Amino acid sequence: MWDKLNEVEKRFEELGRELSSPEVHSDRARVTKLTKEHKELSEVVATYRAYKKAKEEYEGSKEIIEAGSDPEMIEMAKEEVGLLEKELEVLQGQLRILLLPKDPNDEKNIILEIRAGAGGDEAGIFAGDLFRMYTRYAEGLNWKVDLMGASEASSGGYKEVIAMINGAGAYSRLKFESGVHRVQRVPDTETQGRIHTSTVTVAVLPEAEDVEIDINENELRIDVYRSSGPGGQSVNTTDSAVRITHVPTGIVVAMQDEKSQIKNKAKAMKVLQARLLERKQAEADAERQADRRSQVGSGDRSEKVRTYNYPQSRITDHRIGLTLHSLDQVVNGDLDQVIDPLIAHYQAEALKGEGLD
Repeated sequence: MWDKLNEVEKRFEELGRELSSPEVHSDRARVTKLTKEHKELSEVVATYRAYKKAKEEYEGSKEIIEAGSDPEMIEMAKEEVGLLEKELEVLQGQLRILLLPKDPNDEKNIILEIRAGAGGDEAGIFAGDLFRMYTRYAEGLNWKVDLMGASEASSGGYKEVIAMINGAGAYSRLKFESGVHRVQRVPDTETQGRIHTSTVTVAVLPEAEDVEIDINENELRIDVYRSSGPGGQSVNTTDSAVRITHVPTGIVVAMQDEKSQIKNKAKAMKVLQARLLERKQAEADAERQADRRSQVGSGDRSEKVRTYNYPQSRITDHRIGLTLHSLDQVVNGDLDQVIDPLIAHYQAEALKGEGLD
């Protein structure tokens, strides 16, 4: 670990020298690349330097204790040693986490897809509840939520809803939400008070950049048709809805929320890019079997990740065995109490995999 930190600090200093060179600034692309790397290493180096400074002070205080003859100075040094031991422990823990391989998608915006599963009307209502939960969480972090497409259910909620969430670190906070979410509660339509179980599927996709996914237009089949459902008079009188099929993979994306065919096509392409990126990364992950041990679950959409039990106000995340009795707070947007333990578990597993625990 310490050898790796020394290498990081050395690279950070090299980057600083390169960025101060007039020759480098004539190449804008290189400056951008070097600045990005310099910024990524800055937190690690700052923490490492804080650790080295605290370690130096710790050794100095130990010397005073071992060689000193002044009782008052020795007492002060002992107190300093106690404080510095705690600081060094905290800094060492931070350094372990900072050295973990970074997920290249962590800082990206996301495309959130929520679909009603088993349970009929109640599944659609719960899909609406989850969309509201994620929207409130995003708003609490000043993230922007842009509704891209929705198919409303007959009894309220959604059969399907797709939204773009723009915010720094959105993927890093919400990536473990993918999977099957199960709800247990008494529906409003239930006259005998029986608890029903319904499911909703959530997918969190990192926004794909054009350089990551190059789509060949010749591999697309694009159909336009007349929109249906709510949306105003002109929505239903023109062929504004767009359905894009990526022929090689069979992935289909349809958008009809906008009155403009051009806008619907742009939204559909963005969703298609995200789904293709997810597919590409899933194939790459399958080739790295060792990495799977450091993941929280498989992230597969068919996997049951969480249960929301309304009668007992209980929420359970099955991947890490977490049970909380604060369901109302969570569904009203206080998701950190679920997300933070998931991230901590992931980091602990990753530390073991990297030999840094």
